[in-house]
Amino acid sequence: MILKQLKLLNIDGITLYPFVLLREREMSHDKQLINHEYIHLRQQLELLIIPFYLWYILEYLALRLKYSHRTAYRNIVFEKEAYSMDTNQEYLESRSIWAFVKFYNARTK
Repeated sequence: MILKQLKLLNIDGITLYPFVLLREREMSHDKQLINHEYIHLRQQLELLIIPFYLWYILEYLALRLKYSHRTAYRNIVFEKEAYSMDTNQEYLESRSIWAFVKFYNARTK
């Protein structure tokens, strides 16, 4: 059911702690995508899971007042960190706690 929804929404993956759900089984070989989702797992753990989702949704809604869906989504601080660092396969080994905060000044238009 969820995987069908991911296809309809054109979402490659989503992290719902402790699970990483992918649109297609073959995507499990996409190191960049998997790293992106693992960054979200770390963020969720740091914020004790439920507060992460509340923060994520509230930030999206606030950004959505000003931006299109895509721009609002890409400007969520958790996404900024994940997109900025998902090509660095060693990032999670050296990542500091609450590292996402550093990405508040780096907004995407």
